[in-house]
Amino acid sequence: MKITYWSDFACPYCYIGNTRLKRAIKDLNLDVELNIRAFELDQNATKDVTSTTVERFAHKYGLSLEDSKKQVSQISELGKSEGIDFKYETTLYTNTRDAHRLMKLAESKNNSELVETLTNSLFDAYFTQNLKLADHDVLVEIGEKAGLDENEIKKMLNSDKFNALVESDESIAISSGIHAVPFYLFDMKYSIPGALSYEDFKSVLSQIISEKEVDEDKNADSCADGVCKI
Repeated sequence: MKITYWSDFACPYCYIGNTRLKRAIKDLNLDVELNIRAFELDQNATKDVTSTTVERFAHKYGLSLEDSKKQVSQISELGKSEGIDFKYETTLYTNTRDAHRLMKLAESKNNSELVETLTNSLFDAYFTQNLKLADHDVLVEIGEKAGLDENEIKKMLNSDKFNALVESDESIAISSGIHAVPFYLFDMKYSIPGALSYEDFKSVLSQIISEKEVDEDKNADSCADGVCKI
C-alpha cells in the first residue's frame, strides 16, 4: 500500500495523526510506503518568532487569551495521549520552508529509513524540544543526526535548492482541493482529510485491504458467458 500525505512540521494534528496512523500500520502488520508532501501553513511566516502560540490562536479564532490557552492545552493533551511529550503552548512558530527543503534533500537519497527518522526528528524538535525550525543551525544538527552530510545540508540551506519541489507539492495540493493538513491519500484512490483516531485509521486500512483483495479476485482466471479469460 502507498500512502501519500500532505503535512507541515508546525501542524499539531499532523504529528498526532501520523503517530496514530503508524501505530495502526504496525498493529495490522502492513507493508506500507509512506510519502510525505510539503504544505506550509503560512508561506509568509517570518524566520523570527513574533508571537506565542496562545496569542496566535486567540487572534485567528477570535478567542480570549484564557480560552485560547485552554484550546492549546487540549491539543497538547491529545498529543500526550499518543505518548508524545507534547508542548504546544511553548512552540516557537516560524517559517517552515527550509525544514521542508531539508526533507526534500533526505528524499533525494532514496532511503526510506532516513526520511522516516528525519520526519520524526523535525516534529519532535518543534513540539517537544520547542526549537526554531527556521534556524539553520537547528536544521543542520537535526539533519546530521538523521544521517545527512553536514556540508551538504549547509550548502542546500544557503541556496534555493528544492524550493521548486516544495512549491510543486503545494500547487498539487491546492489544485486538488486540499486546503488543510494533514491530508492522506491511500493508493492514489482513497482520501482522508484530517487526523483520524487510531481506531478509525485501523478501520480504514482494513477496509482498503479488503477491497483490494476483492479487486484481485475479480482479476482471477475465470469463465463467464461462454468465454474464458486468457
